[in-house]
This record gives sequence, C-alpha cells and structure tokens, in this order.
Amino acid sequence: MSDPFANLPYRPCVGIMLVNAAGEAFVGRRIDTRGQPAEGGDFWQMPQGGIDEGEDLRDAALRELWEETGVVERHVTLLAQTREEVLYDLPDDLIGKLWKGQYRGQRQHWFLARFSGEDTDIHLERHDPPEFEEWKWVDPLLLPELIVPFKKRVYRTVLEEFRDLI
Repeated sequence: MSDPFANLPYRPCVGIMLVNAAGEAFVGRRIDTRGQPAEGGDFWQMPQGGIDEGEDLRDAALRELWEETGVVERHVTLLAQTREEVLYDLPDDLIGKLWKGQYRGQRQHWFLARFSGEDTDIHLERHDPPEFEEWKWVDPLLLPELIVPFKKRVYRTVLEEFRDLI
C-alpha cells in the first residue's frame, strides 16, 4: 500500500530554545489546542514557526520568538544553531489538515538563545492572534516529556546538541 502523502514536502521552519540565566527553558501552552483531547496529555512547546520566502534563518528565529513571546532582540543572545535540520512527520490523522494540507511535516533549524530580560519582558499577546495562552520556565531535561509525542525525538535531538551550552 502506498503512502498518499509521500510526495508532500516538509515545511521549512525554525525553533528557538530560549533559556534564562538559571538554565531553564521557556515553554508555552498553545491556544489552538485548548479543549482538544491531546493524546492523553498536557503539552507545552518551545517557540517555533515557518520561514518566510527568502528569509534568513537568524531573522526568522528572532521574528518567531517575538511573535510568540513578545521578547525583543535586545533581550536575546543567539548562542548556537543545530548543525543539521531536524525533520519530523505529522501523525497520519493530521497530514492533509495542518498547513492547508501542503506538508507532511517540518524540517527545522533550531537556535539556542540566552534571555537577558525580566519575566515582565515576555508578552504572549504581542502577536494577534497569540500562539500561547500560558508560559513557564522548566528544566530542559523535562522538555521531551512536555511536547506532543510526535515531536519528542526532535526535542531530544535539540537538547542533546545544546546541552553543554545551556
């Protein structure tokens, strides 16, 4: 049996592991999953999003961070970028539904960023509509346990690559 989505491309994206001075990572709870059964869990994620046509990866990361957290560039120092893209496939029940059915998953470039601001510099409502309804700082080792199951491998990969710099 052939995969009807095998020819779909991966959506180009960036992700940002934002860490504070204590070495904790920022995670937010997505608004668009509110009230939905989420495979039996309460899921949180780091900021991430699509890369605009012709957009530089660094610029895309800073834009996505601002859109999802309200954190401005002066409060961020980019420390590292993953050596290679990290790919993931959507579960079968989501392929064809997300991103207007144009993609089978995402290919992500991840950045590690140090946050030098105060918690009051985080404003989830900066972008309309907001992505997250709530946020918190967590021990980075917990990240793979907080994300939706189909992204756990991505978070483990990112954590392993950035572990020594956190």
